[in-house]
Amino acid sequence: MSARGEFWMRWRVRLGYPVAALYLWLAQPEPAWLAAGAVVAVIGLWIRGAAAGHLRKHEALATSGPYRHTRNPLYLGSAVLAAGFLVAGHSWIAALVVAAYFVLFYPAVMRREEQELRARYGSEFDAYAARAPLFWPRLSASGIASARPFSGALYLRNREWQAALGTVLGFALLCAKWMWWR
Repeated sequence: MSARGEFWMRWRVRLGYPVAALYLWLAQPEPAWLAAGAVVAVIGLWIRGAAAGHLRKHEALATSGPYRHTRNPLYLGSAVLAAGFLVAGHSWIAALVVAAYFVLFYPAVMRREEQELRARYGSEFDAYAARAPLFWPRLSASGIASARPFSGALYLRNREWQAALGTVLGFALLCAKWMWWR
């Protein structure tokens, strides 16, 4: 990985926690916004979970399931999940902070991962990339076979349950903030 790629990967994680803390501090949750945000967040978790159940990291190029519609369904799911938190937080300032974080880091991280996949899978990745969009999903998946079914074992191996647990914790903190600081 290049030094630039290392930078984006390292700082994406290091700054994620302070951004989350700042978001929580700025959030102004209310019951209706929490409920609406939870619905959006569950959709994001579903996208991430579906992708994790098709991902065989470092073993095979993922092209089945949600990977038929976008090359980055995990990041798409993360964006939808984050949107759920932004709705639940009911704060434009908090939303701008989180959106800036995503815009700053995720395009660079996706480019870096594309380089790694191209180096590992070569023309197989190039052919896949020509059929599946980078981020925004194509609703039809013409030309892309879905050879593998969802695997609960892959979901667990990829530790996607941690995203669900983190979401529950995050919403619990927002609920606590609403109850104790209103």
